[in-house]
Amino acid sequence: MAEGYVTLVCDDVPHDAVLTDPGTRVLDVAHVVRRLTGLSLWRSKVLAMQVPAVILDGVQREDAEAAVAALRGVGAQAEVREQPGPRSVS
Repeated sequence: MAEGYVTLVCDDVPHDAVLTDPGTRVLDVAHVVRRLTGLSLWRSKVLAMQVPAVILDGVQREDAEAAVAALRGVGAQAEVREQPGPRSVS
């Protein structure tokens, strides 16, 4: 019997909200990261300083875009990245 691989196709591919630069208002960015992740303020500040940092991992596109908009609203640079799909094995 031959082994086969099946690729599942989803309507929405998971996305990440990635902080690429906290800008000059690091504490404001840390407050937004805290609100988005539920981390403590100290851990949020550490995460905001370790760029590029994935703030939200594997969320729907709308949620990732809302997180990026909130980060950009306080002067940070952030982007939505689509998670890579499964690689097909030949």
